[in-house]
Amino acid sequence: MIKKLVIVLVTFFAIQSYGQEGTASPYSFYGIGSLKFKGTVENRSMGGLSIYTDSIHVNLRNPAAYVGPDLTIWNNENRPVKFSIGASHNSTTLKANSGEAKVSSTTFDYLALSMPLGKFGFGFGLVPYSSVGYKLEDTNEDVITNRYSGEGGVNKAFLGLGYKITDKLSAGIDMNYNFGNIQNSAIEFVYDDEGNLVQYQSRENNRSDLSGLNFNIGLTYRTMINEKLELQAGLTYSPKSDLSSINERSFSTIVISSQTGQEFVINEVEGDLASQGLEETDLTLPSRFSFGAGIGKPRAWFIGGEYTSQNTSEFSNPIVSIENANFVNASNVSFGGFYIPDYNSFGSYWKRVTYRAGIRFENTGLEINDKTINEFGMSFGVGLPVGNVFSNANIGVEFGKRGTTTQNLIQENFFRLQISLSLNDRWFEKRKYN
Repeated sequence: MIKKLVIVLVTFFAIQSYGQEGTASPYSFYGIGSLKFKGTVENRSMGGLSIYTDSIHVNLRNPAAYVGPDLTIWNNENRPVKFSIGASHNSTTLKANSGEAKVSSTTFDYLALSMPLGKFGFGFGLVPYSSVGYKLEDTNEDVITNRYSGEGGVNKAFLGLGYKITDKLSAGIDMNYNFGNIQNSAIEFVYDDEGNLVQYQSRENNRSDLSGLNFNIGLTYRTMINEKLELQAGLTYSPKSDLSSINERSFSTIVISSQTGQEFVINEVEGDLASQGLEETDLTLPSRFSFGAGIGKPRAWFIGGEYTSQNTSEFSNPIVSIENANFVNASNVSFGGFYIPDYNSFGSYWKRVTYRAGIRFENTGLEINDKTINEFGMSFGVGLPVGNVFSNANIGVEFGKRGTTTQNLIQENFFRLQISLSLNDRWFEKRKYN
């Protein structure tokens, strides 16, 4: 048990170190960045569907799922502890009217552990929640006028508790501590009367250190419709909350190397945010609601749908004012499911594999130049049994696009490869022999 706990802690700190790196999207310029966590690999391989719960996978979208149904091979005093870790590689083609470019990133996505406590279920973990990573340029007649860059993001450490109200209904709550920082810079290029770039340029740097709590409440319901078919449904709600933002701003005179593009600071002064009341601000995180349901045959197949709405119009960040962009309420619709040919097959390994697929349509809640930024994704995946105690490796792929090339915007055509390990073991088993 001790060796396993050491591995968990080492992995936890590794993800904490690298969690904020992970996007190259120009749309991460807005808000607190691109939303990075949209469920486990199992969820995302089914179009983001998060209403299905079982005994061998961690569901991080609904805290009521920490309880989970019992497996008959374990009694209530010796049920399995579930540990899950995920990572992904993203390859994106950015398309604009002026051309296209390819970018990629590889990141850890989540780490979580869930354990049973009788009628209770307990879970905790770490999730890189959002990510900022962009490099943008404004041009006028092929001459660069401004250059923008940003990095950072928000991580989420969570602690959750679920309770089995009846054999069919469970409830749960997550307490999330959000933390991280966002850094961005803007360079204004200056030219002389003949159109030549002058030696010194001006740069503005901003940094916001974010922290705050929010909560996620969930319900799950499952019942047999008849001898073969089971109904599962889930509901979650996250109330509106605030993040505390401690802000810094500085102005620099820089020289940019014509050979390497490296920036050299000649002079730097601190901005006076205190006199503007912007040294410490509150950043509003909008409320979120989701509901979904589906039917299936236990350990054989499942199909369902889920709807999510988020009051993104409530989002506000006093430190940043963007003229051509605003937030409206966001929504997402997901459909997906899985199929297992024969979960108990001893003659064929591939009959015990879980095959997943799904599709999703999302209004991100971001409007730029009066154009709504939408996202579409189609996903496929497999769950591969490993070991001998219902552990599995999960592999998923997703194809999709975000945005559009109209109104001088950028369309992202992305491919995402996702991998996770879902490990189940009896960590607290009493041994009969030493």
